[in-house]
Amino acid sequence: MNTIVFDFDGTLADTRNLIVSTMQQTIAQLGLPAKTELECIKMIGLPLRQSFAQLLSVDDEQAALCENLYKNLFVKNYKPGIVVLFPDVEDTLAEMRAMGCVLAVASSRGHDSLDTLLDMLNIRRFFSYVVTSEDVPNAKPAPDMVNLILDYTEDIPENVLVVGDTAYDVNMGFSAGVKTCAVTYGNGAIGELAHADFIIHNFKTLLDII
Repeated sequence: MNTIVFDFDGTLADTRNLIVSTMQQTIAQLGLPAKTELECIKMIGLPLRQSFAQLLSVDDEQAALCENLYKNLFVKNYKPGIVVLFPDVEDTLAEMRAMGCVLAVASSRGHDSLDTLLDMLNIRRFFSYVVTSEDVPNAKPAPDMVNLILDYTEDIPENVLVVGDTAYDVNMGFSAGVKTCAVTYGNGAIGELAHADFIIHNFKTLLDII
């Protein structure tokens, strides 16, 4: 594989607790019906506004209010060390770059939060391209982000691998006609990842695939 496209949340970094607690705090402050941790986890991987619309069955205006409050609370709730890389991520990314792979991120996050987290975790340096749902007409599971990266790299689908932890990531890869690899340590249910081309339990195992 020449080009490796990574999801961020649940694939590169463990952001689950911060996301879930901030979602629940947002819902509580707006006086909306409470949601469980599992219900919130199932939304990870979608753009924020879509997540709240789906989770709460609210219209776009109410979902936008949730999105804006969430973003403010996320900044307040973020503390150094609260988000960490999964085991072996940094070393494996470095080894992939040394092998000549082109690395990219395709995330449902906006650029503000994603770029900040990549810098905080000191891994921005590994990625040639960072693409978010803000850059494309359609978010995951549509293929738009992968297609944009293909345009940037001028690579062919046969040489590209998408790595993610949810069905949104896997289906994005399938829609783009590229190979997919699901990680089992993230936010997705294992049963929803079974259709990926590869399934791994540790990030470093990627080196055996590429």
